[in-house]
Amino acid sequence: MLTGNRLISVILLFLAVIGIIAGWWLSQQQLMTKPWLDVGSVGDIQAWDGSSTPTAKVGLGIFLAVSGCLFALLVSAYFMRIEIGPANGTVLRTMPTPRLLWFNTGVLVFSSIALQCAQIATRHGHRDVVRDGLLLGAASALVFLAGQILVWRQLVDAGYFAASNPGNAFFYLLTGIHGLHVAGGLVALGRTLSKIWGEVRIVRLRLSVWLCTVYWHFLLLVWLIILALLTGWADNIIVICRTWVV
Repeated sequence: MLTGNRLISVILLFLAVIGIIAGWWLSQQQLMTKPWLDVGSVGDIQAWDGSSTPTAKVGLGIFLAVSGCLFALLVSAYFMRIEIGPANGTVLRTMPTPRLLWFNTGVLVFSSIALQCAQIATRHGHRDVVRDGLLLGAASALVFLAGQILVWRQLVDAGYFAASNPGNAFFYLLTGIHGLHVAGGLVALGRTLSKIWGEVRIVRLRLSVWLCTVYWHFLLLVWLIILALLTGWADNIIVICRTWVV
């Protein structure tokens, strides 16, 4: 088990990693650029002034950092509950892993790949590929959400209620919050799709598709971490973290 000091070190390590990623992200956005000192044509200055790329990317970076902190704190709370051990006679037990959960994982991976293909297609101006990639990504995400709801129903029908065990509560909490993030991403993805059906030029869609793709990769990464916890790999993660902080 992790001691209190070591657990705090693990939490700080999570937050430090997120902070480093956020700092790197911001450093790539050229926030310190001084366009009035750059030598260039008037057209270049107008293009820089009218571009919303830096603002949108920074906004996404901040949102991902906040979301990453939220999930990191939830994971830390999971570790804390493990450290506490039996409380009021209740021991945290890992939920069973339905086979449908693995199918859902594969669907989310496919969704992320589809969006990556759409993002690459925007560079080459392949409008049909971009549209198909976004449609496949959105459809896969909907299948993922539907699959998650079915997993919940299967577990509830089997008697695994949130109030029955802390492990059950963490399962529903983590998968529920992640599902809300996927649902929010679908809203942004729907807006991007509406632009394609509205015959907006591909050049003007590059930023929107890129933002959706990065967000989807983030959702996939978070889900893989959650899956590692839900499948009982938390003990191995604790051992690895303990070797880092010893």
